[in-house]
Amino acid sequence: MTSSASDLKAALAVAGLRLTGPRLAVWEVVSSASDHMTADEIASEVGRVDPTVNRSSVYRSLALFDELGLMRQSSLGPTDASHWELAHPDEQFHMRCESCGSVEHHTGDLVDRVRDHLAGDHGFQATRVDLLVTGLCRNCHP
Repeated sequence: MTSSASDLKAALAVAGLRLTGPRLAVWEVVSSASDHMTADEIASEVGRVDPTVNRSSVYRSLALFDELGLMRQSSLGPTDASHWELAHPDEQFHMRCESCGSVEHHTGDLVDRVRDHLAGDHGFQATRVDLLVTGLCRNCHP
């Protein structure tokens, strides 16, 4: 996973793109976040850090990073806006607490088993798995 500005610059160069101020600002906000963020939250934080960056530049940067596989956009609830984070392997899936709203990553073989089942039993080749499990976290579980 790419996390530094120099890694980002190199990844963009491979795609024939350059590292711009807005792209760097978006990258730094998301890579330093302690939690998943909505596009609006990212835009607000970028605007706080650099008021010259407009919202449309933030949204274009997020779309580009998603297209290049550098960030992930995930739906963490049926009525929630999409949330963004640095890209991670599919094997890390999300566990969202229905009480406090916390989101944790869990790594295991479940996603591989889903891929194998879909390929073997249904002839379906999954290109991306975005698994969300909802329930109660260890702090909220009675």
